[in-house]
Amino acid sequence: MIEIQRIRERKEEVLEGLLKRNIDATKEVTQILTLDQEWRSQKTALQNLEAELNTISKKIGQLFSKGKQAEAQELKTKTAELKTSVQAVKKIEEELENNIQSLLFSLPNVCTTEVPKGKDESANEIIEEKGTSPSKEAAAIPHWDLAKTYGLIDFELGVKVTGAGFPFYRGQGARLQRALVSYFLDEAVNAGYEEYVSPLMVNEESGKGTGQLPDKEGQMYYMPADDLYMIPTAEVPLTNIYRGVLLPDANFSIKLTGHTPCFRREAGSYGKDVRGLNRLHQFEKVEIVRIETPENAETALQEMLSHVKHLLESLGLQYRVLRLCGGDTGFAAAITYDFEVYSAAQEKWLEVSSVSRFDTFQSNRLKLRYKDENKKSRLCHTLNGSALALPRIMAALLENNQGPNGISIPECLTRYTGFKTITNNT
Repeated sequence: MIEIQRIRERKEEVLEGLLKRNIDATKEVTQILTLDQEWRSQKTALQNLEAELNTISKKIGQLFSKGKQAEAQELKTKTAELKTSVQAVKKIEEELENNIQSLLFSLPNVCTTEVPKGKDESANEIIEEKGTSPSKEAAAIPHWDLAKTYGLIDFELGVKVTGAGFPFYRGQGARLQRALVSYFLDEAVNAGYEEYVSPLMVNEESGKGTGQLPDKEGQMYYMPADDLYMIPTAEVPLTNIYRGVLLPDANFSIKLTGHTPCFRREAGSYGKDVRGLNRLHQFEKVEIVRIETPENAETALQEMLSHVKHLLESLGLQYRVLRLCGGDTGFAAAITYDFEVYSAAQEKWLEVSSVSRFDTFQSNRLKLRYKDENKKSRLCHTLNGSALALPRIMAALLENNQGPNGISIPECLTRYTGFKTITNNT
């Protein structure tokens, strides 16, 4: 949630940042400022009434102690009137505050100056590309056919048991999936992240805290009987560990990691782009989360980007890094970098990670603060990233490492898989 003080003090900056998303928020921002002015006026009136009530209450006590019963009773009548006024003003103040909060919750984060303006992914900026991939001839078979040939993933069984987008991994496919999870977690822990095993369901407050709720795109699975949501990523439970927390000083750099299944309805997905592992309703992911001071947030972002690059390079995958334009940047993010790996068999780039900086947007919702050197309460900055999401990594590994004698396993994974090659005979 955008800070109201930021809107008061830097209105044009806020409008410009939202315009990068192709959102003209002039009407909403003007309405927020108008309501805010009314709210502050009512707040002042309430404080004056309460101060007057407090003064009269003390005077009543003094009059009673001096035996001036009549004067005291007269003032008691006035306090009753004041209390009625206090309740009326308090009701108006609360209604104004709720209206302001509702408008603020409807606005996405303000894009940073580095974010390019654009409507969709066609305006994203490629800022780095590294590695090579085999030719289409050398990697001719797509992963869904490889998975069937080698008995690694059963898409049809998933449809039978649950529905499309819920595959079964089996045999060496299950081992490879587990190996990727273990490797990504170990690398995160080695980089200083504390590992958590988190719940897979969260309450409404947690969803609101990280910006997934209100769910405008209908991507979250909801269980009405329990009023709980299946997590779309470990970001939600991990970041909410610090909801409502006031850190005692600025001497912190909090690094969390966790592996979870992720659940996304992927409403509106169809066609060739959803075939095989390209788009699933349930998938595995290792997430990294950072909570930082404003001064260290950019350094943390660069460290997270380097961490994801290291993982992709160790897997031997060709990748590129994109800076997302405003129209393609997620609701809560101030800036996002996507990582894509190249699938030679499909002749396309597959997104495998998003690394985002949220600045104070999430912490304002979470009420996550720290005390600075002057003992003043300030909002923390939050960041998160996929390190990594497994389905498309698995797809690229199978497709790009296929050969006449089977599918080769990257060296960094063999100590986890227990085999170096996937074959029909293993």
